[in-house]
Order: sequence, then structure tokens, then C-alpha cells
Amino acid sequence: MEQQLLESISEGIALLTFNRPERLNALSTPIMEGLLEALPRLAQDAAVGVVVLTGAGRAFCSGGDVKSMAEGSTQRSLPQAVKDLRGRMEVSRLLHEMPKPTIAMVNGPAAGAGLSLALACDLRVASRSALFLTAFAKVGFSGDFGGSFFLSKLIGTGKARELYYTAEPLDAAQALALGVANVVVPEGELLDATMALARKLAKGPRIALGLMKQHFNAAESGTLAELLDLEALHQIETGQTEDHKAAVRAFAEKRAPVFVGR
Repeated sequence: MEQQLLESISEGIALLTFNRPERLNALSTPIMEGLLEALPRLAQDAAVGVVVLTGAGRAFCSGGDVKSMAEGSTQRSLPQAVKDLRGRMEVSRLLHEMPKPTIAMVNGPAAGAGLSLALACDLRVASRSALFLTAFAKVGFSGDFGGSFFLSKLIGTGKARELYYTAEPLDAAQALALGVANVVVPEGELLDATMALARKLAKGPRIALGLMKQHFNAAESGTLAELLDLEALHQIETGQTEDHKAAVRAFAEKRAPVFVGR
């Protein structure tokens, strides 16, 4: 069987690719198990500064495998089914919380749980043919993988509810206008644009970027006082890093800094 989750690492960038193009990269057990293994490992890998998630072929990810659902599956008790799904949904938390920037390279439809995974990433670079679709209401589902959380944070609860209730799609231009997509480029430029952004982040001050991500995550649910405490601690800590000291010297010497992640 062909590998359903591809992984490559180059220039500090880990590229994870859903590889079920014949099913529009619908999520499968091998894909989910692969992500649950890869993401914690990449989070700890000193050679990796950025993680990019994308899909093979003409789709990012169509979400759950509805065709397989229609064909039937093994019967499980409700508690076991909930436990299994919750375990798979850890992928969203890992993308959202790992101490490195995560980028979704959206090359086509991102639907249902596929949209949720794209939203769990820090940034989304999309081609003009990208389509963002909650989709759950179309098949009588309520939604999973944290999409309602991420979409509410990005665009506000009113618009997020509308998109969930109606399952109306967003094209790339609409997604950009709402802030769902950070960048939209022509199809032929998607890989180059995404990798250029990923290389820029991978060459950046990795300790500081990881702590910035922690601050934004804390801001989503904590108080201002709690965030100020966190920022104060991390600002002093980053001030003691080699990266900060080298950058100060580079600034004084009017040259670009070279960050080493220490």
C-alpha cells in the first residue's frame, strides 16, 4: 500500500503531505496515526524550525472519509467511539500548541476536518483554487477537530456560526478578506510562496518564535494579567539567548542577523 502520509525535511522545514489524492486526501487511520507520531517528534527535532502541512493532487484534505462511512464500519460502544475520536483529534492540539510555526499550504478544497486541521495551523497560504468549507452540516455532523474553536477565534463567533450552520464555501478571495487565509497566490506559485515563507521563519529566532506562539495561545483564553506575566518572563529569557545578543550586534553593525536557535 502506498504511504498515505509523506514526510520530508529540508532547510529547517518539515513538509507533511496527505497522500490519498484519489480520495481528495480524506483522512484515514494511517494518516491520523502518522500525524500523531510525526508531530510530537518534529516538535522536539532541533533540525526543524517550521512544519508545513499540505495535500497531494488537487485537494488539501476533504475531511473524514464519507465513502468509507457509507460502506459501514466496525461497531463500537459510544464511549469507545468517543475515546477513539478524541485521541485522533489531538492532531489539532499538536499543530496549534507545538513550539514551532505551522503552515497549511492549501492547494484545493479544505473541508470538514480538513478545514479544521488547516485552521489549527498558525498560518494558511492558499492557491486561488483553494476552497474552505465547513461541510459538516451537509452530512449531518456537528463538527470535530476544533474547527469551531479556531474559526471563532479567527473571524468571530457570528460569522463562524453562519459558516457552520449553512456549510456555504469560501473561495480563496473570500477567505483572504475574512482572514482565514493569510496569503493567496496563483496555483503555479503556491509551493514557492509557501516555502519562501517557511524558510524565512525557519531562519528566524526559533526560541522567540516558539514563545510568541505560546503568548498568542495564552491570549485566546487567559486574562491580560496572566499574559503580561508570561510576556515579562519570556522577554527576559529571550534577552539572555545567543540569538538576541547576536541580533543586537548585527543591528549595531547594520547587517542582517544570523540566528542559531540558542
